[in-house]
Amino acid sequence: MQTNFTAEQLKDSRLAEAERILGRCVHCGLCTATCPTYVLLGDERDSPRGRIYLIKDMLESGRDASDEVTIHVDRCLSCLSCMTTCPGGVDYMHLVDLARVHIEETHKRGIKQRLIRDLLAAIVPDPKRFSLALKAAILGRPFRKLFAFAGLREISAMLELAGKRGRAGGLVRPGVIPAQGKKKKRVALLTGCAQQPLRPAINEATIRLLTRHGVEVVIAAEQGCCGALVHHMGREAQAIEAAKRNVDAWSSAMRQGPLDAIVINASGCGTTVKDYGHLLKRDEGYRERAENIAGLTKDITEFLSEIELDAPEQWSDLKVAYHSACSMQHGQRVNVQPRALLKQAGFTVVEVPEGHICCGSAGTYNILQPRLAEELRDRKISNIKSVAPDFVAAGNIGCITQLQGESQIPVVHTVELLDWALGGPCPEELRVFEGRMTSVRSLLNEPAVAETV
Repeated sequence: MQTNFTAEQLKDSRLAEAERILGRCVHCGLCTATCPTYVLLGDERDSPRGRIYLIKDMLESGRDASDEVTIHVDRCLSCLSCMTTCPGGVDYMHLVDLARVHIEETHKRGIKQRLIRDLLAAIVPDPKRFSLALKAAILGRPFRKLFAFAGLREISAMLELAGKRGRAGGLVRPGVIPAQGKKKKRVALLTGCAQQPLRPAINEATIRLLTRHGVEVVIAAEQGCCGALVHHMGREAQAIEAAKRNVDAWSSAMRQGPLDAIVINASGCGTTVKDYGHLLKRDEGYRERAENIAGLTKDITEFLSEIELDAPEQWSDLKVAYHSACSMQHGQRVNVQPRALLKQAGFTVVEVPEGHICCGSAGTYNILQPRLAEELRDRKISNIKSVAPDFVAAGNIGCITQLQGESQIPVVHTVELLDWALGGPCPEELRVFEGRMTSVRSLLNEPAVAETV
């Protein structure tokens, strides 16, 4: 793509980066076929190619972001399916991030949008505040349809999602959880922000599974939100602050002893932390450490694939539909490991049709764009039902919350299933299936029993 930035403009590192990214786009349009919003709306401006043209025009002209550009960039899920499809290697992820920063700095949103975005940025990244908000939402849930009727669909969506919270649980405290038996590895675990109050069982299963396999787990005292939520709102300064806090926290943990990995069990967070080197590249005091942190970061299934897991203690004929979160398949390109681990654990894994299309969660997208998010959710659920699974496995809390309860098919985290098969407790949502899990020992003893009879 030919660009027309001036030499003076290219002195700005952001615009220079945008110019390099734009130069790789050849207008082929292959990205339109896999873009969820284009598939739904059929509007070129709601495709990656269309948004690239809008962003190019906005940045080259130096104009403030218009209502038109803001609407269509806001509709982007950042699912990154276009990057998987693109034959030219266009770095759409960082281009749309640059556009969001420009929008945040130059466009004045309506008061409703400003208040909702401020509310989300203040509450969701803080587990304590978010826990209180979830409790308060119980009072508002009976009125969610009234909020929608009054034009406050975002508030209605918040209340709807709050009702999908799992069992209550305490926040994971900072400290060191020792390995059981001989220590083989030492890792730091990002406990997450929204995940802790929404589904504490994920961190519990992760810690159990790791420590049973000789892995010491460090919960760094000063770690916090990865910064993804505010980053996707264009609030670059807040995202950088969150990244620096985590880099400092994990650097401190490494001074106490080497880390084999920084393990993350929410793929949306993993995509962001793996990009810390890019986010902090302009900061001389953090760039090198951020690159080191990014290089150490692994999704929980990546890490588990690299260590020797015990043989499953239980075996079953249960059929699990694996939902690969966009941040997992497109953001991190982690595709083989989750499926392989589930199969090794004894589950029958089936693929979901249109698996490359987003479920509509996308961080806070299901709150800020509730109509499109609902359409994508319903499309995903229809595809899941078509393969008739017993339950669904996913590696991201956003997807789990988005899909849970809508289809009556239970949705659990991949690590919860692995923990169950390898000796941990059955996830609460799957209690009805406990009778279909058979002890491996009893299976091995069956021939001998038959001979005796």
